[in-house]
Amino acid sequence: MDNNRCTKVLFWNVRGINSQVKWDAIRDKISESACQIVCLQETKKETFDSFYIKKFFPRNLDKFAYSPSIGAFGGLITIWNSSLFDGAITHVNSYSVTVNFTSRLNNKSFHVSNIYGPSNPSQKQGFVTWLMNFDTTEFDDWILGGDFNLIRVPENRNKPGGDSIEMYMFNELISNLDLVEIPFSGRELTWSNMQSDPLLVKLDWVFTSSTWTLTYPATHVQPLSRPTSDHIPYVIHIGSDIPKSKLFRFENYWVEHPGFLDNVTLH
Repeated sequence: MDNNRCTKVLFWNVRGINSQVKWDAIRDKISESACQIVCLQETKKETFDSFYIKKFFPRNLDKFAYSPSIGAFGGLITIWNSSLFDGAITHVNSYSVTVNFTSRLNNKSFHVSNIYGPSNPSQKQGFVTWLMNFDTTEFDDWILGGDFNLIRVPENRNKPGGDSIEMYMFNELISNLDLVEIPFSGRELTWSNMQSDPLLVKLDWVFTSSTWTLTYPATHVQPLSRPTSDHIPYVIHIGSDIPKSKLFRFENYWVEHPGFLDNVTLH
C-alpha cells in the first residue's frame, strides 16, 4: 500500500457457502468491491481446496487460509491476491483466522483477523476470554473484522433488548486491548431476522490497534447491499491520505451513562 493505492478487504458472514446462489453472490460482491483480500464467516464447510474455491473466487485471489466448520456450525476462510501480498498464517482456531500480510509494493506488513464469535450465549465468555488473552506482541498494525455476535450498547438494536452483562464484557474487552472502532459509513445495523417487522442488530464490527490509525488514517468501512444471508457484506478501505481525525476512539459507555449497570450483578 502507498498513498496512491487503497487496499480493499471484503468481509461477510455468508451463512453457508454450499450452493450456486451463494457462489454467484460472493463472486458479484468481489467484483463490486474490487477487493484484494476476502474474509468470510460461517462458511459451514469443513474443508477447502484450490479446485473448490475456483467456483466463486476469481483467479487473482489464489491463496487462502481457513478454519473448518464443526458440522454445520461456524467456519472461516480468508483469501488473497498473492501477486499483491505475501500472506503468512499466524493463528487459526474456531474464532479466527489471522494472517500477516506483506505488501509487494512497499514491503509494509499488517495483520488481519477474520473473526467469528459464537451465537450461543454460553460460549461467548470463552470467545471473549480467548481474544482478551490473544498474544499480539509480535504484531505490526492489526485490524479485526467479522461477526462478533455481540453488541456494545442498547442502541445497537432497533428494538429494546440486549444482555447488559454481555455488553459490559464486550466493552471491557475493547478497552483492555486498546482497540479503536472504525464506524460503518451510513449503515450501522448489520444483521436482520428477516421478518416483516424485522429486528435489526449491529453484530458485525471493525476494530484496529491504536497504531493502525496513525499508519492508515484513511481507513473506513463501506456497507454493501445484501443479496443473500441475514448479514450485510462490507468493505474496509485502507489508505493513508487523510488526517486521523476522521476516526474516533472508544470511551467507557458505563462511565458516561452511570445508570447503565444499575441492575447488573457480575459473576
